[in-house]
Amino acid sequence: MADTNKQIASIFNQMADVLQILDANRFRIIAMQKAARVVKELTTDTASMTHAELLSLDGVGKGTADKIVEFCETGQMIEHNELLKEIPKGLPDLLNIPGLGAKTVALLWKEADIVSIKSLERALKKPELLTSIKGLGQKKIDMIAKNLAFAEQAGKRHTIGRAHLKAVYFVAQLRQLKEVKQAAYAGSLRRGKETIGDIDILVAADPKHASIVTERFTALEPVEDVMLSGKTKTSVRTKGGIQVDLRIIAPESYGAALMYFTGSKEHNVVLRERAQSMGMTLSEYALTDKQTEKTVAARTEEEIYKALGLDFIPPELREDRGEIIAAEEHKLPKLVTQRDIHAELHAHTHASDGLLSIRELAGLAYDRGFHTIAVTDHSKSQVQAHGLDEKRLEQHIKDIHAVRDEMAGKIHVLAGSEVDILADGKLDYPNSLLKQLDIVVASPHSALSQTGKKATDRLIKAINNPYVHIIGHPTGRLLARREGMSPDMNTIIKAAADRGIALEINANHHRLDLRDTHARAAIEAGCLLAINTDAHRPNDFNELQYGLLTARRAWAEPKNIVNCFAEDKLMGWLKSCRP
Repeated sequence: MADTNKQIASIFNQMADVLQILDANRFRIIAMQKAARVVKELTTDTASMTHAELLSLDGVGKGTADKIVEFCETGQMIEHNELLKEIPKGLPDLLNIPGLGAKTVALLWKEADIVSIKSLERALKKPELLTSIKGLGQKKIDMIAKNLAFAEQAGKRHTIGRAHLKAVYFVAQLRQLKEVKQAAYAGSLRRGKETIGDIDILVAADPKHASIVTERFTALEPVEDVMLSGKTKTSVRTKGGIQVDLRIIAPESYGAALMYFTGSKEHNVVLRERAQSMGMTLSEYALTDKQTEKTVAARTEEEIYKALGLDFIPPELREDRGEIIAAEEHKLPKLVTQRDIHAELHAHTHASDGLLSIRELAGLAYDRGFHTIAVTDHSKSQVQAHGLDEKRLEQHIKDIHAVRDEMAGKIHVLAGSEVDILADGKLDYPNSLLKQLDIVVASPHSALSQTGKKATDRLIKAINNPYVHIIGHPTGRLLARREGMSPDMNTIIKAAADRGIALEINANHHRLDLRDTHARAAIEAGCLLAINTDAHRPNDFNELQYGLLTARRAWAEPKNIVNCFAEDKLMGWLKSCRP
């Protein structure tokens, strides 16, 4: 099921890319992009759906339904094949480079015969070939070179969401073996880093059962190649290109190994130095007394930290950023957890680019035990996301209020908007309309290459708008795709703290914006944070876990997060931000 839907979604996305390069009708491009999103998120196999059922899907018209049926019956789409003939094969790959839009890609193709990433790399070594093209100055060329290098570097790592799903699968499968006593993923994934190089999995098992565990591991469905297979370590590459390393550990050393392979390297160095100063040695096998050579602790991380005179340090804090001293002085933060989150304050419906009705969105939030859900559809400048103009927003507010009244006593439904912060810092709606909303999330979506003062001034202007409550994904970055803006974050944080509004940790694993270091700085400055999933579809609520990991890496406690406020306190905070 997933493969069929994924293939169809990929074809629609590719068609949208080609249409952009060919400067086709904008609405045709949007239709292809929306169809791709809808099909990708379906839980039903499109091959099992009738033409009428396909037409009932939001975003699927007759032409799109015909194409889906055609693919399910023949394994291809004629229109897709014809489109591909109109451009060189490698051209769509250029769209994956941040800052290279369809118009520039078309220009490079027609004026300089650049038809792939390889030919772009060659051209960049001879910039005179590019500077002769109208509209491509040296500044633009330098930016293309920088972004190409960034894309290549980012391509060597994987987003936490992608790696986490793979790791959870492998661990769950290995735990089913009776020979496995314990299993967990370690490394930067366990520490909650935003991107992952490879996945480390540790299994506690008797060494005599190692071959059984290894055989099961290498036979799992995602494995494409076995790169290395030894007695206690095996490395594989998955079909998605992620390397997964399995280490089989004797149960009595499992805690020491989990600590060692979780890292970070810097954290481990400090722990080893501490052990040395206390007359012990620390390795991946055990904490050992140097004189007697007896094991002091090894089976669990908790007992090792205790033997070192430290409180248990959560994995997300293990970066040598002051956590050792805090653990010694019993001053570690009581980190925010999923059960502390009681509200979602940034979510979309099918009024813009979401897949849910207002009622469905509120119902999902209620089912999760939330006391509040904010409906924050896109504003008018987000044309590709079907953003709402003033007239539509006014009607949308009434529709939200109707659901609010219907669900009174169950969940508080807020009428809000994710309002674009325009390039000059102005907001997409006038204040006369903003004040009618219960909550305003102001976010940058365009002009995201702004740096320094321009980016800073833009965000400060939005922060100082008296009707704004939250600055959404403040830099606008997309992991491995777009660096986003580079404002002076200390200035941004101070301005938000002075106004008493919140900066968002957007929990979508492609964003995680604010990043952990910015969020830590915000907490230290007394600035409130919001952790929001930016939900567009049901499964997006599951992205909360990644925002929480980022917040925990920032040492966040429930008191720092507005989503953790009790309902009365949250409503009071929303009112306090207004004139």
